Amino acid sequence: MRTLRFFSFLAGLALLIPFAQLMAQESVDLDFPRAKIVTALQQHPDLAVPSVRFSLDEKELTAQAYQIEVWGNEISVRGGDERGLLYGGLEVAEQLELYGRVKNTKGEAFLAKRGIKFNIPLDARTPGYDDTGDAAQKNIAEMWNWDFWKEFLDDMALHRYNVLTVWSPHPFPSMIKMKAYPEVALNDVMVTTLEPIGVENEWGEPQLVSSNVLENLKVVKEMTIEEKIALWQRIMAHAKKRGIDVYFITWNICLNGVAKAVPPFYRTYGVTPYPEPPGKYGVSHQVDDQETISYLREAVKTFLLTYPDLKGIGVTAGEHMPPRSLPGFDREKWLWETYGKGILDAKEEQAGRTVEFIHRVWNSDMEAIMKHWDAYSDPFAVNFKYAKARLYSSPDIPFAKQHLEDMKPYGLKSWWNLRNDDIFVYRWGDPEYVRSFLKNFPREHTAAYHMGSDGYVWGREFIAKDHSLAGQLEIKKHWYNFMLWGRLGYDNELDKSFFTNKLAHHFPNLPAEPLYDTWQSASKIVPQVNRFYWKNWDYMWSVESCYNMREGFQSVVDFMDNPSMEGSNILNPTTYVEQLASGKTITAISPLTVANNLREEAKLTLEGVKKLDPQTDGEAEATVLLDDLAAMAHLGLYYAAKIEAATELAFLQANQESKHKQEAVRRLVEALDHWTNYAKLSEKHYRAQSLARTRRLDWSAILADVKADIGLAQTFRRE
Repeated sequence: MRTLRFFSFLAGLALLIPFAQLMAQESVDLDFPRAKIVTALQQHPDLAVPSVRFSLDEKELTAQAYQIEVWGNEISVRGGDERGLLYGGLEVAEQLELYGRVKNTKGEAFLAKRGIKFNIPLDARTPGYDDTGDAAQKNIAEMWNWDFWKEFLDDMALHRYNVLTVWSPHPFPSMIKMKAYPEVALNDVMVTTLEPIGVENEWGEPQLVSSNVLENLKVVKEMTIEEKIALWQRIMAHAKKRGIDVYFITWNICLNGVAKAVPPFYRTYGVTPYPEPPGKYGVSHQVDDQETISYLREAVKTFLLTYPDLKGIGVTAGEHMPPRSLPGFDREKWLWETYGKGILDAKEEQAGRTVEFIHRVWNSDMEAIMKHWDAYSDPFAVNFKYAKARLYSSPDIPFAKQHLEDMKPYGLKSWWNLRNDDIFVYRWGDPEYVRSFLKNFPREHTAAYHMGSDGYVWGREFIAKDHSLAGQLEIKKHWYNFMLWGRLGYDNELDKSFFTNKLAHHFPNLPAEPLYDTWQSASKIVPQVNRFYWKNWDYMWSVESCYNMREGFQSVVDFMDNPSMEGSNILNPTTYVEQLASGKTITAISPLTVANNLREEAKLTLEGVKKLDPQTDGEAEATVLLDDLAAMAHLGLYYAAKIEAATELAFLQANQESKHKQEAVRRLVEALDHWTNYAKLSEKHYRAQSLARTRRLDWSAILADVKADIGLAQTFRRE
């Protein structure tokens, strides 16, 4: 056992005094949990000030595990590694904060890698996946703000995340300087002055920069490339101190900032990119361009050499490549020639460097991937969209079955990509949903999970109207949600009492158990709606706005026939009516049962909010939280009435009895009332915003679409 540090506190002053300096090989910064312990003690001035000793115990404890032992006023924190010491120290601080005492405790990681997926808008010239939304545009400057990243990484560590995956089609021009390609490096940080209007591909294909964007630029932050590099080196070093591994994952082929920009409204649809003149140094988006391959190989090498704390790289055999069926073109060979060889080049210069590689299984297949990557000597894993784009649907996800079979011959494990393209605005929190979701992973085939969005940037919030909440980090605004996915990934057995104690500490004016129950009821609404009205991908569906990027508002007629989630055993209205007419016994879940479930959760939510509201004592966050929960309740009631109306129209289509039309209209008038309440609560606290993948979330403007549903029902005719 090797003692790393010992410290004590001066009684009454609660000052941290180190008795030994960090050893040279230590990477995790134990001053972080020490400071949290000091803060916790300051909240309990009557406590005797303990002495705390940290020590490694690699023989008895596993990686990330810790054991806390208390002898009177002496506290021993043993860790299986440095992360174990970090988490053990944070556990001591948390127990002091919540309970005013520390007890003997053991902790061990349930899932080894627990991550956040962060689509990063570095610059208008090197954008994220789709930067047409306000969240991306308003966060570009924040991506170059040290204070943002320090707070973000600190909160990640508090929630026990140990992985940050940063997603960018082509980050290199904004982050490196290459001797062979000096003109590629981009000074300053730029945004576009264009205002998105919510039309798909108005700025060109997602992931690619369009010519109209480059014709309308402005500088929001002056920085040299050297200053940019220094900042990101500092960010990655700080992540390491917080026990967080950083990975960058790209789409391909997207040589933004180097190749020529694409035309507005350009879309590849999986075919060979349009003929283009070469960009800087003859680089283009063409797959058979040797200059492109040489450039990207050098960029990958330089990226790794520039950032020694970068843990790994991931790739997508993406949308901007020719079809796999194209004779003579091998996607995986191209990726090996660029990324694979670039990594090997860097490893030749940095002896002993390990570079983890993550290969997304998207527009590719396992056999093709392993044909070129089977001999990769460092850790290699694949990546799969576990819940497609619907993290908030069901804790029992059926989509990975074939993927698991495909991995078996190669002995691979998978990163689970948890795509939340459902809930951006409202505060969500259902611990039992998260617990079950993570527990249902096939653990023997699980390398990691990372949670995030394609259609939203989880940076700094920008829509709050309350000045005391405006501009806070999204990880602060949605602290409960982020905490659930991190903490239950580390310790899946955390019980209700733990979460109620966290709520009691965060909202001291509110009774914790009723708050827990009310928040949980509200949080069951969106998953229930998504199971009923299933759409795979981000652009297809926004539950918060009832919108689809390509089709617009999803009407009551759409709700008649749209399929439910695979494995949900839910019938859509048309199928339900057909089965009733057939005389068969119905064992599946009817749409009316779904509507009743939504009504019940909404009722529990509104009753809970009514009881809790007088106790907020005007505290801003508590007030907004309760209105968030009430808004979700009215959204649930809106969908309940709409589902019932769609079912009545299905009956009308089957038998033409006028009573069904009258009932459908009545239900839609009720739906309009609930949307009106939903809009009032939302607009009380939030500004409307443009969403990158599903047009504009403007509650009052959408009222016109909600009203139009009534007209659709009044004029509905049997097909």
